[in-house]
Amino acid sequence: MVRSPPPFARFEWLIAWRYLRARRSEGGVSVMTWISLVGITLAVFALIATLAVRSGFRAEFVDTILGANAHVTVYGAIYDAETGATSRLLTEYAARTEALAAVPGVTRAAPLIRGQVITTHEGRTSGVEVFGLSEGDLRSLPGIAADETARGDLDRFSDGIAIGSGVARELGAGVGDMIRLISPDGVKTPFGTSPRVKAYEVVYVFSLGRFDIDRTRVYMPFAEAQAFFNREGGADEIEVMVADPENLDRYTLGLMQAAGQGALLWTWQDASGGFLRALEIEDNVMFIIMSILVLIAAMNIISGLVMLVKNKGRDIGILRTMGLSEGAVLRVFFLCGAATGVIGTALGVVLGCLFAIYIDQVFSFVNWALGGGVWDPSIRGIYNVPAKLEFGDVASAVALSLGLSFVVTLFPARRAARMNPVEALRYE
Repeated sequence: MVRSPPPFARFEWLIAWRYLRARRSEGGVSVMTWISLVGITLAVFALIATLAVRSGFRAEFVDTILGANAHVTVYGAIYDAETGATSRLLTEYAARTEALAAVPGVTRAAPLIRGQVITTHEGRTSGVEVFGLSEGDLRSLPGIAADETARGDLDRFSDGIAIGSGVARELGAGVGDMIRLISPDGVKTPFGTSPRVKAYEVVYVFSLGRFDIDRTRVYMPFAEAQAFFNREGGADEIEVMVADPENLDRYTLGLMQAAGQGALLWTWQDASGGFLRALEIEDNVMFIIMSILVLIAAMNIISGLVMLVKNKGRDIGILRTMGLSEGAVLRVFFLCGAATGVIGTALGVVLGCLFAIYIDQVFSFVNWALGGGVWDPSIRGIYNVPAKLEFGDVASAVALSLGLSFVVTLFPARRAARMNPVEALRYE
């Protein structure tokens, strides 16, 4: 009894390889096949590049948000102050801070004074937001202590203030310069409240990686901020950082209990959740659009394979009369079409990964070629184009491209398999 060969036997690969490397004059690979190969390569490259930039944007924004801002902010309950106005001032902030720091998973808890002022220096003015922190609490901020581009000496923080690089640029100020801070909520006199004006030395200039933060943020020693903003004996809020800020739900109960009755918790997801949700929707839409491009490129395989089947009609008839089964013919032409998808996908993955790895050099060249101004951080919010290669993104791009390529290949391959050998050889 003669046993039939197993699927995808060696001779099927040899026939498919012979058809692929045959010259066009011999009925081999057509121009449409080359077009589909280039199309799949570019589509996969664009898909991986888009996914890498998408992941990079999210990681960059989350890192800068979490590196300079509290993961959870604790506010006090509203009460009537002695002046008759309502207030949220935390007078027992030291005890609350200690209780919050003891919650499992909390890596940092610090009282904070916050206020908005006008800064002036040599005729230039800028509106900024002042954060009053102790030197130790300021050093515990990852974006401040680990800033390699910072200028000045953080050890002298108690003698002055630290300002963002954008504030320094707006005011034309640097380390050692004196800048004036003007607060409308200043000195209380019998005739009312007069603005408070005081000059401070710039001892540290930092860059947190976010243009909007660097442009508006100033850090002041905690005790000095209490006096400057009339917060003696209290704090506006307590900022808390946790070990896993992406999963804040696991800390909520413990923080609420430690914060005390009437406290209000405001998380970084509450503050930036709308932006992150919009970014996620945009990511999904971009993935769908780029997937359509991959589908269009894969559809070109049908055109090339149909032409190949038409040119190889005589060969199909001869192979069928020699005993080749319909399944073997289908697999031969399936291999011809799938090879285009596999090669195009592999080339696209290489190009996409190289683009993500060398994105800084690529955009530097583009910026130079176009004369500069390609990336405006005042509009984008960050200083350069981020890209982050993730295995899941590359795997999804490969799976999508190969899946579409294999599916569209089945239709012309099935047509070749069902070709009648008599009709194929009738006019030969």
